[in-house]
Amino acid sequence: MDVIETRINTGSGEYRQNYEAMEALVLELKKELKTARENRSEKARARLAESGKLPVMKKLELLLDRNTPFLEIGALAARGMYDKKVHKAGIVAGIGIVEGKEVMINANDPTIKGGAAYPMSVKKTLRCQTIVMENHLPMVNLLDSAGAFLPLQSELFPDADDGGRVFYNQAIMSKMGIPQITAVMGLCTAGGAYVPAMSDEVVHVKGTGAIFLGGPPLVLA
Repeated sequence: MDVIETRINTGSGEYRQNYEAMEALVLELKKELKTARENRSEKARARLAESGKLPVMKKLELLLDRNTPFLEIGALAARGMYDKKVHKAGIVAGIGIVEGKEVMINANDPTIKGGAAYPMSVKKTLRCQTIVMENHLPMVNLLDSAGAFLPLQSELFPDADDGGRVFYNQAIMSKMGIPQITAVMGLCTAGGAYVPAMSDEVVHVKGTGAIFLGGPPLVLA
């Protein structure tokens, strides 16, 4: 097979024009990624610190093998949605290396609406589960979730690709022999309680981790 060599003239005006246009787009992408990564309210940060919890990115740093790559998935999920406040759809997810093995990590960000699940949060989790099943990757959940965001619950459960599909997929993953490991790192309600219940191994963080179901008293509270 012949080698296809580049014939781009880097000195041409057209090249420079295209380069500058792409450079502007790359800078905009970096800006959006930085916003999604760092834009959290001071109130939410303070509440997290008071509860003795670590920021989600620090959790990942401690979990992943040092100096190994992390392929983030859906870094701009929910961009421009939900009043532009639910960055990354409230979840940091991606493929990383733990103890030398590639794993899928799905971590709630409690500084965003207490880790509540929005419709796009569900879509993002489903995408991660699809990748897990296609590639037989172990699934690690760092859970700190208030369950479904109730004002939008009508959008969470209406069809085959929402809400309950997450738990259906967990059952399928179990049947496939894919390890599912969940760390309960905060108060996990309703849907946030089902994930650990269907996992192979569960770790509860002493003093901060707890799971409980929903119901009328919780909704009223």
